[in-house]
Amino acid sequence: MDGYLVVDSKNRIESLSPSLKRWLKFHDDQLTGLQLGEPFPEIYNSLISKSNNSWVRNGEGKLFPVRVFKAIVPGSIGNRSAIFLEDLTTRKSLEKELIKTRDQFQGVFTEAVDALVIINSRGVIQNVNPATEKLFGYSGEEMISRNVSMLMPNPHKENHDQYISNYLTSGVAQIIGIGREVPGKKKDGSLFPMRLGVSEVLTEEGSLFTGIIQDLTQQKKAETKILQLNQALEEKVRSRTSELSKTVNKLLFSNKKLENVIQQREKINQALIESEKDLKLALSNEKELGNLKSRFVSMASHEFRTPLSSILSSSELIGMVLEKDQPEKAKKYLDRIEESVNALSGILNDFLSLSRLEEGATEINIEEFLLQDLCQEIIKEFEPLLKDGQKLALEHHVDEVTMLSDKRMLKNILTNLLSNASKYSPKNQPIKCRISNVKGEVCIDITDHGMGIPEEDIPYLFSRFFRASNATNIQGTGLGLHIIKRYLSLLGGRIRLRSELEKGSTFTVYIPIKTTTNEENISR
Repeated sequence: MDGYLVVDSKNRIESLSPSLKRWLKFHDDQLTGLQLGEPFPEIYNSLISKSNNSWVRNGEGKLFPVRVFKAIVPGSIGNRSAIFLEDLTTRKSLEKELIKTRDQFQGVFTEAVDALVIINSRGVIQNVNPATEKLFGYSGEEMISRNVSMLMPNPHKENHDQYISNYLTSGVAQIIGIGREVPGKKKDGSLFPMRLGVSEVLTEEGSLFTGIIQDLTQQKKAETKILQLNQALEEKVRSRTSELSKTVNKLLFSNKKLENVIQQREKINQALIESEKDLKLALSNEKELGNLKSRFVSMASHEFRTPLSSILSSSELIGMVLEKDQPEKAKKYLDRIEESVNALSGILNDFLSLSRLEEGATEINIEEFLLQDLCQEIIKEFEPLLKDGQKLALEHHVDEVTMLSDKRMLKNILTNLLSNASKYSPKNQPIKCRISNVKGEVCIDITDHGMGIPEEDIPYLFSRFFRASNATNIQGTGLGLHIIKRYLSLLGGRIRLRSELEKGSTFTVYIPIKTTTNEENISR
């Protein structure tokens, strides 16, 4: 109780407890002898109506919610009454906040696009949202208080309760906190693919589990369509390869009849021009295979043509300078050829990496190594490739970190990000690599002061073959960031991006210190 006051048999105030005087900011001489209803009409009315909930006004006129109790105190000159007051201000505030939180949760739960199912530790459904009713075809009343296995086909249906029991007994999560694809069963008995994520909430009554369900039906149809398009593309490529092979054979036969080198080059150039026209005509007929194939062919044609043209012109210039006994210029052109060959090699490596990822053929080789040693190795190899005036700074904000991960894959990720930082930054600009440790993960920030990325391009930056609108004149396949994200997925990591146009970008990579391999990681 926060205080009390004493009244006589005629409800006249005799005294106030010290705590009540401090709380209400009254003195005895202000209230003594007054009828209870004069300073405290709300208290008086509550006692008359026998209600425990009331209000009290202090000496400054401020109202407080209170709980009221009355007790009779016998005496020799008549009975007195002690009226006890309990301040409910904090409780009322908490009740209001609780109602607000409940309403917010209910709004999110009801309006969620994904299906949400809440079950208890026995697998019994406690609540479902409208999206669940729409997806499975049951009403909420048909699902609530029934076992969640009603929404699963065998063998998941038979084993579900055992999954929960094993988790509650051992604490080892096989499903909890891990999204995975499983089949779902609708009311009409039809099955459909879905992605299921399960989280646990501890309450006073025990554990509750929330299942977040996404319907993958349309996604699977799209994947099947893409597979069919890829197969059609492969068939077209084989057909065009055969045609090109015949054309090349004809060109070789014609070359034997040429009288001199000039005539040979003229006919080769003419044949290449005709072949390019044929290829353009053939490629124009491939548009019906979809936007993905068109982007791939356009990018490959552009990226291969530039280094090949450089190799052709450099080889001709080498012949000329060797005739004039100019070995220094010959070395310059040889360096240009080497640079172009390396560019082609990088493009082919991107294609090969993407192919292995798409086919699920990428192997994860877990080994133990020091992260700082790997970073020093990468920087030592990368520094000679920086533009004039560019500096690469490495910042350590952790002690030595022993990683258990795929060293080759992590090196590929960091090298690719550093290469991008240099490529899209001007000369004389610093590049920073910062390493820190956050809750069992290694956090690596790579920051440049380059051209930045347009805000409207950022959502698509990790898509296959996508190039930012302000980088189309810079050599690249549009595959690097896509491959990085796929590699990080295999290692259980993730990547974040912050960028401001004309000021630079920061790519942040999060990687578990200890990576475990399983079929789920490889499939992703």
